[in-house]
This record gives sequence, C-alpha cells and structure tokens, in this order.
Amino acid sequence: MARTTRTEKDSLGELQVPAEALYGAQTQRAVQNFAISGLRMPRDFIRALGLVKAAAADANAALGHLPKGVAAAIADAAEQVAAGDLDGQFPVDVFQTGSGTSSNMNANEVIASLATRRLGKPVHANDQVNMGQSSNDVVPTAIQVAAVLACREQLLPALKHLRSTIDRRARGLGKVVKTGRTHLMDAMPLTLAQELGAWSAQLASAIERIEDSLKRLRRLPIGGTAVGTGINADPRFGKKVAAALSSRSGARFVQAGNLFEGIASQDGAVELSGQLNVLAVALMKIGNDLRWMNSGPLAGLGEIELPTLQPGSSIMPGKVNPVIPEAVCMACAQVMGNHATVTIAGASGNFQLNVMLPVVAHNLLQSIGLLANGARHLADAAIAGFTVRRARLDEALARNPILVTALNPVIGYEKAAAIAKQAYREGRPVLAVAREATGLDEKVLRKMLDPAGLARGGIHGKPGGGAG
Repeated sequence: MARTTRTEKDSLGELQVPAEALYGAQTQRAVQNFAISGLRMPRDFIRALGLVKAAAADANAALGHLPKGVAAAIADAAEQVAAGDLDGQFPVDVFQTGSGTSSNMNANEVIASLATRRLGKPVHANDQVNMGQSSNDVVPTAIQVAAVLACREQLLPALKHLRSTIDRRARGLGKVVKTGRTHLMDAMPLTLAQELGAWSAQLASAIERIEDSLKRLRRLPIGGTAVGTGINADPRFGKKVAAALSSRSGARFVQAGNLFEGIASQDGAVELSGQLNVLAVALMKIGNDLRWMNSGPLAGLGEIELPTLQPGSSIMPGKVNPVIPEAVCMACAQVMGNHATVTIAGASGNFQLNVMLPVVAHNLLQSIGLLANGARHLADAAIAGFTVRRARLDEALARNPILVTALNPVIGYEKAAAIAKQAYREGRPVLAVAREATGLDEKVLRKMLDPAGLARGGIHGKPGGGAG
C-alpha cells in the first residue's frame, strides 16, 4: 500500500507532509497552524508571486550569484506557478502570519521541488529560490505586481468597455427628452443622452484615478529584504528584478526610491483601494438609476425596460426584476466593505513592517475582480439592451408642472409657483394653465415650455434663481 505521507524537516524539526505535495515542512506547518477560513490566497497573487520568483532567478543569474542552469530551472518552475498549473499546491489560508511568510515559503518550496526534479540535484528553497529576498519585500512586491496586472488586464479594459457601451447608447438618445429628478421629485427636463453622459463622465474620472494610483504601485520594494536595508541582497538586485518583471509581465515596474516605505506601509494599496471604493460608489449610482428607471412597469417610473433575463418570482407569475443592477450593487457593497478592511490593514504596520499583508492582497484583488466583472455585466446584460418607453416619457413630460421654471424671468417666481401648483392640483398640462394665468401668446408659451429646448439649458429673458 502506498504511503500517504512523507517526512520533511525544517529548522523546528520533522513533520509529516502529504506524499504527493510539492511543498515542504514550512508550508505544512502553516496548513496546520492557520485552519481559519478555508480561503486561499488569490490566483492573481499566486501568479504575481511566481513572476517575482522567476524575475529574482533572472536577476541572480545575471549578477553571477546563481549558476545559469539552476536559475533557469527555478525560473521555469516559477513560470509554472505563475501560469496557474500548480494552484493546488498552495493550500495556505489567507489568515496567516501577517508578513505572508507562509505563502512566500510555500512558493519557495514548490519551486525548489520542481527545480530539483528537473536538475536531478537539490535546489534549496531558502538559499537559492529565495536568494536576495525576504518575505518582507517579496510579499508587498507581489501584492503590487498583482494589483497592477489585474487593473491593467481586467479592470481598466472592463471600465472602458462599459463607458463605450454607455456612449454608444447615448448617441442614439440625444433627442429623447425626459423629466429630470432631484430629491426623487420632478425637476427640469434633460435628454437621456445627457443622463447617460453623466455616467460616462463618472467612469472617465474613475479610470483616470485608478491609472494615477498605479503609478505608485509600480514602484516595488524588492531588494529591501528584511527591513529595507537590503541585507543579504546585491545592491543591484532590486533594479534587476524590476527590469525582469517588466519583461516577463509586459507591464512597467521600477524599484522604489525608498525601500523602507514599501515594506513598512501599504499606502499604495490603500490608495488604490480607495479609488476602487469611489468606483464602487459610481457603479452603485448607475445601477440604482437603472433600477429606478426600470421600475414598474405600471406603478413605477417605467421609463425603460431592461432585458428579460430570468423569472423574477417563485410565486408571482410574469414578474421580471432588474437582476443585473442588483447583482452589481451587491458587488459594490462588498468592495466598500473590502476598502474598510484594507484601510485597517494598511494602518496595521509597526515600525519596519506591515503585518496584515495577506488580507490586503485578498481584499484588494477581490475588489478588482468584482468591479471588472460587474462593469462588463452592467454593459452587456443591462445597458446595451434596454429599450426606451417613449410614450411613458412623453406623458410624464407633458404633465410636469416644473416646466413653469422657464417662465420665472418673465412672470416671476411667485406667479410661476402658483401656476405649477394649480397644474398639479388639477392634473392639467402646465401649458394650459399658464395660458390662462398669464395671457401670454400660446406660440410664445410653447417655445418657452418646450422640453427639448429646456434640456439645452439657457434662460429666456432676465436671470432668475432658486435651489434645486
């Protein structure tokens, strides 16, 4: 009968490790010590960790510190880690040692095992795979690399896709006028294109903010080793690793100017998380606007109809719900909670080391993934396919007493308010009431109260004022 375990040892002694595992004693200790959540480190983080290890091998070979054959074997194994071929070999819980040492050693042990098999002679996890490195600079570096790549490859393309979808719909809705709303109450008219244009502008600002945050995350603390002094690392090592990472990932990275900052703090991650929080606020606003516009279809606003995706009730036949905006709003709520966690974690550094690195990685990368997927769903399953209920929009516009605002410069606020109240009270179009109350020519009134003209802005006559 085949043995199910094998004996491994580290500086603390011997213990049993699953026979088929590529990892060794330190990973197994972490599995036993941290059975807390069942959550493993994110795929994007494991990918980045593999890339960092491959780049470190490249750098050590270029500097003459590792034989080229050993470095190549380490780099090849690390690339397998980055590619996701070995995710089952990374069992360590998110809630582990705050430096992420367990995950760093997990990678070192797996890569050493694979390199040993390839070369037919031992490759040491600490002395060779981890050469010139410490968990204290590797794990922050991996977080930053993972976040930059996830934003570059997932989030920013998704946001640009959502924005282009909104802009495409807006181009066809420039002449569709609707009742505006402030405080959820009837307000001056605007076009659907103007309403969607505000969403597009929010996304443009979000993209700009995120791209600006990434400038600082590209500055890596690698080469600082334990506390930032670079003990046991070649002074040229960090720059070499950053250059190799740039080559392997296709994204630009540099060594940070101050290595102490990148090890002692997670300010860059907190900043990006804050921008993701702002984006979540924007997407929730867009999602809730869609829900309100879709509400009804009879007793709500009923301005648009979102695509029908699934039955909306287990008891009410024919009911259809705005499921995509709801799902996206829930994802946004999760991102907001993640930001609170990242904020607390970022404030949890003492002296030369932040000690909540794994939970920063988990929450930051989850937020990026949620927002990327949410943006694409909102674009493709909600905004691209909604239909406009023109008759409903026109009916509401015709009865909107707030149109009388356009008469303020001519008849004054008080008289305009009286006309609005009478029109609302009697359920009559404001045009009819204004014609009776003002004696103004109907042609003039129609021009002044034209919703399309009012949506273009400007004033008729002398300036007026008032709160929204």
